[in-house]
Amino acid sequence: MTGTLVLAGTPIGDVSDAPPRLAEELAAADVVAAEDTRRLRRLTQALGVTPKGRVVSYFEGNESARTPELVEELAGGARVLLVTDAGMPSVSDPGYRLVAAAVERDVRVTAVPGPSAVLTALAVSGLPVDRFCFEGFLPRKAGERLARLREVAGERRTLVYFESPHRLDDTLAAMAEVFGGTRRAAVCRELTKTYEEVRRGELAELAAWAAEGVRGEITVVVEGAPDKSGEEVGAEELVRRVRVREEAGERRKEAIAAVAVEAGVPKRVVFDAVVAAKREGEGGGR
Repeated sequence: MTGTLVLAGTPIGDVSDAPPRLAEELAAADVVAAEDTRRLRRLTQALGVTPKGRVVSYFEGNESARTPELVEELAGGARVLLVTDAGMPSVSDPGYRLVAAAVERDVRVTAVPGPSAVLTALAVSGLPVDRFCFEGFLPRKAGERLARLREVAGERRTLVYFESPHRLDDTLAAMAEVFGGTRRAAVCRELTKTYEEVRRGELAELAAWAAEGVRGEITVVVEGAPDKSGEEVGAEELVRRVRVREEAGERRKEAIAAVAVEAGVPKRVVFDAVVAAKREGEGGGR
């Protein structure tokens, strides 16, 4: 018989949030794969439990190499417990490769539900939570970050992002540029920890606040795009939006497609407006 892969949620701040079953699984697992073995040691000490099984590291740097080894353990009948530094494994943390490989070998995969920064931030944000999408971390390079944000400029669901404190001001400024400075958002810092803070406001306001410097682990929740299905967007405005995107480095074809989604109109309508504006400009210059 094959073994079982257990994905275990760990506290995102307050260790007392750990589910009782986490201690049971830590004590019973044949192998405990941890993103950081030192943090695991602090967690087990806080929970008063000693793992009986072998403890190995499993982080971004060795994930590819260690996955086959753990899959063989699972295939041989072992119970492997995967824990990351905080929250659920595989959600912007190591784990996806191991889950996919285990599923490929018909190994049972289960989970110990636990705290989640995504759901916690959503719940306290004050923004709509009936529909949302998790976007993880944005690219570090400014151009790539803007391009990723433009992809979801028309997304009506609430958006959730993770971000590092030293990039937060740039990210919020980019969001204000792409989504509009008046779009509502919430910056959730150090959730469930001693210095927890939830800063709510418009993106432009939050970007100015973050420019002063922010510390801690950050989750950003952004209001979805307004419903513009009943609004008429004129040709002049469509052309203006395309030009803004082109000036920011986007190719015309991509800019037209993005504006079409944003305005809720067929791409052909935007294309025709751009072509007509170009012809008028050329005619006016003669």
